[in-house]
Amino acid sequence: MADRRARIVLVTLSDSFSSTIEAMAQDAALAIDRWTPEGDQSWPDATAAVWLLAGGEETAALDLLAELPTNGASVFVIGSSTDHRVAAALLKGGASDYFALPGDADVVRRTLDRLVQQEGERQAADSFADAERGSVGFASVIGESAAIRRVVEQAKRVARHDNVTILIEGETGTGKEVLARAIHYHGPRAAGPFVEVNCTAIPDNLIESELFGHERGSFTGAIAAKQGLFELAHGGTLLLDEIGHLPIELQAKLLRALETREIRRVGGTKTRAVDVRVMAATHVRLAQAVARGEFREDLFYRLNVVSLRVPPLRDREGDVELLAGRFVSDLATRHGLPTPALSPEVLSALRGHPWPGNVRELRNAIERALVLSPPGTLELEQLWLERDDIPAGDRAHSLLPFPAPLENIIRAAVAAMVELTRGNKSEAARMLGISRPRLQRWLSEDTNEPTDQ
Repeated sequence: MADRRARIVLVTLSDSFSSTIEAMAQDAALAIDRWTPEGDQSWPDATAAVWLLAGGEETAALDLLAELPTNGASVFVIGSSTDHRVAAALLKGGASDYFALPGDADVVRRTLDRLVQQEGERQAADSFADAERGSVGFASVIGESAAIRRVVEQAKRVARHDNVTILIEGETGTGKEVLARAIHYHGPRAAGPFVEVNCTAIPDNLIESELFGHERGSFTGAIAAKQGLFELAHGGTLLLDEIGHLPIELQAKLLRALETREIRRVGGTKTRAVDVRVMAATHVRLAQAVARGEFREDLFYRLNVVSLRVPPLRDREGDVELLAGRFVSDLATRHGLPTPALSPEVLSALRGHPWPGNVRELRNAIERALVLSPPGTLELEQLWLERDDIPAGDRAHSLLPFPAPLENIIRAAVAAMVELTRGNKSEAARMLGISRPRLQRWLSEDTNEPTDQ
């Protein structure tokens, strides 16, 4: 049976800490290979990391760093010197991190544990990729309308070309992420990771570290070096969702990464090659954002090599019924409910609704109606497509306050969604596509809505 443990390579220049590191690695359930600079053995395959044991030979370690055939694996140096200049020189020379023993023993243990965790995640991702390829392929893009089939055919053609950057545009909820996954799992990078990040979900001061990684000590709280999403997506695909909201000051760094296929971690001096296909998705018209000065023109053209636009649900004639049928079947199974038939009245209501929230709104409406209706049924009134039960005065009060400052309009929209979901803030946040804490922050601006304690 193949050994599926994460593997490290020990390169020994000094025996000072050899037994210590071996014991730590064994405690972490790591497999160990050994390599010596003077030997003629080949470099081990599938290496998670290299540990260069200097222990008083830090100068020799610095000379050896450039010669190690690491195949892109991280290199950690173990020494005895606590001189920060030694650490800085090693990091500049290409080391991922430097640990001085015995003081950094706990940090070494955490780093070894993290290697085990990352290998487990990688293997799980590989297994998931094999299983997911059939379920998230182009068959998962449900619809027979000419509008959606045209986009799918374009996506199938571009999926074969693994280094082409793709920009996927479309309104919120149209299924841009579903299309991106289908492209990944039907292309040459299908065996590699599919990594997704929503640019609106990460605070501006952390998104650079999230994308490119950081070195230990690069900012408060950076107690260990961390790989960024570009490195985690190596050999696969990185989807930058809601790219239109990427801070303008970070767009230049992203452009450089796309053009050079190299990244530099926050606080680091070493550039790292990354083999990643980048896809970007946005509900914002980037060309208009460029005209407004909110998005770099050069980055827009770099991303817009191939552009796919996912049509809104209102333009997909006949697809509402197909999607509704699939959602009813899948969600009833998920919730352990009998699968109901859709009545002519329900189908008529679904066809007549404009679906401003697109496929996501339809799915949420079906799920809500399933769980609120008696088992085995789906009641029209539980779809909440028309709120005729709201008194006229309340309905007028719930209208968005035009004209008004943007923040007032957003606050009113959030409050209206909470009202629509009858006070269920988690459901309101999901339907708005924001986190519950962000929804609560908007509500807390309203003196009539107390903040959760």
